[in-house]
Amino acid sequence: MAEKEFSTYKGKPLVRCGDELYYGSMSERFVIHMLIKSKKTVGDTEIADKVTIQLLCTDPDLSPRKQLVKSSDKQGLYTALDVAEVWLNRALKS
Repeated sequence: MAEKEFSTYKGKPLVRCGDELYYGSMSERFVIHMLIKSKKTVGDTEIADKVTIQLLCTDPDLSPRKQLVKSSDKQGLYTALDVAEVWLNRALKS
Protein backbone atom coordinates (compact mmCIF):
# COMPACT_ATOMS: atom_id res chain seq x y z
CA MET A 1 0.00 0.00 0.00
CA ALA A 2 1.38 3.42 -0.97
CA GLU A 3 2.06 6.00 1.73
CA LYS A 4 -0.41 8.90 1.70
CA GLU A 5 0.96 12.27 0.58
CA PHE A 6 0.15 15.14 2.99
CA SER A 7 0.10 18.88 2.42
CA THR A 8 3.18 20.56 3.85
CA TYR A 9 4.08 23.90 5.40
CA LYS A 10 7.77 24.82 5.39
CA GLY A 11 8.69 21.20 4.70
CA LYS A 12 6.64 19.55 7.45
CA PRO A 13 3.28 17.73 7.13
CA LEU A 14 0.15 19.78 7.77
CA VAL A 15 -3.08 17.81 8.19
CA ARG A 16 -6.51 19.36 8.76
CA CYS A 17 -9.72 17.69 9.86
CA GLY A 18 -12.52 20.20 10.43
CA ASP A 19 -11.32 22.79 12.94
CA GLU A 20 -8.27 20.77 14.04
CA LEU A 21 -4.83 20.89 12.42
CA TYR A 22 -1.71 18.87 13.12
CA TYR A 23 1.67 20.22 12.06
CA GLY A 24 4.70 17.94 12.03
CA SER A 25 5.26 14.22 11.85
CA MET A 26 3.92 11.82 14.46
CA SER A 27 7.10 9.78 14.00
CA GLU A 28 9.15 12.64 15.50
CA ARG A 29 9.40 13.51 19.19
CA PHE A 30 7.08 16.56 19.03
CA VAL A 31 4.06 17.69 17.01
CA ILE A 32 1.87 20.80 17.00
CA HIS A 33 -1.91 20.60 17.52
CA MET A 34 -3.97 23.65 16.51
CA LEU A 35 -7.66 24.14 17.26
CA ILE A 36 -9.69 26.86 15.54
CA LYS A 37 -11.79 28.35 18.35
CA SER A 38 -13.70 30.95 16.35
CA LYS A 39 -14.12 32.15 12.77
CA LYS A 40 -15.10 35.40 11.11
CA THR A 41 -16.50 36.18 7.68
CA VAL A 42 -14.53 38.41 5.33
CA GLY A 43 -16.48 39.03 2.16
CA ASP A 44 -17.82 35.60 1.20
CA THR A 45 -15.02 33.68 2.93
CA GLU A 46 -14.97 32.30 6.46
CA ILE A 47 -11.50 32.55 8.05
CA ALA A 48 -10.01 31.44 11.37
CA ASP A 49 -10.07 34.19 13.99
CA LYS A 50 -8.88 32.64 17.28
CA VAL A 51 -6.58 29.62 17.26
CA THR A 52 -5.18 27.60 20.18
CA ILE A 53 -1.70 26.17 19.59
CA GLN A 54 -0.32 23.25 21.60
CA LEU A 55 3.15 21.72 21.44
CA LEU A 56 2.71 18.02 22.24
CA CYS A 57 5.20 15.26 22.98
CA THR A 58 4.36 12.18 20.88
CA ASP A 59 5.57 9.68 23.50
CA PRO A 60 2.60 7.26 23.89
CA ASP A 61 3.78 6.23 27.37
CA LEU A 62 3.08 9.70 28.81
CA SER A 63 -0.31 10.70 30.16
CA PRO A 64 -2.19 13.27 28.03
CA ARG A 65 -1.47 15.98 30.62
CA LYS A 66 2.27 15.30 30.48
CA GLN A 67 2.24 15.25 26.68
CA LEU A 68 1.30 18.94 26.64
CA VAL A 69 4.54 20.95 26.65
CA LYS A 70 3.19 24.46 25.97
CA SER A 71 0.03 26.18 24.81
CA SER A 72 -1.04 29.62 23.58
CA ASP A 73 -3.96 31.39 21.91
CA LYS A 74 -3.30 33.47 18.77
CA GLN A 75 -5.31 35.72 16.48
CA GLY A 76 -5.49 34.26 12.97
CA LEU A 77 -4.28 31.05 11.40
CA TYR A 78 -1.18 32.58 9.78
CA THR A 79 0.09 33.95 13.10
CA ALA A 80 -0.60 30.56 14.70
CA LEU A 81 1.31 28.74 11.94
CA ASP A 82 4.32 31.04 12.31
CA VAL A 83 4.46 30.48 16.08
CA ALA A 84 3.89 26.74 15.61
CA GLU A 85 6.82 26.49 13.20
CA VAL A 86 9.18 28.22 15.65
CA TRP A 87 8.04 26.10 18.60
CA LEU A 88 8.33 22.86 16.66
CA ASN A 89 11.79 23.63 15.25
CA ARG A 90 13.12 24.59 18.69
CA ALA A 91 11.64 21.49 20.32
CA LEU A 92 13.03 19.15 17.68
CA LYS A 93 16.53 20.67 18.01
CA SER A 94 16.66 20.13 21.78
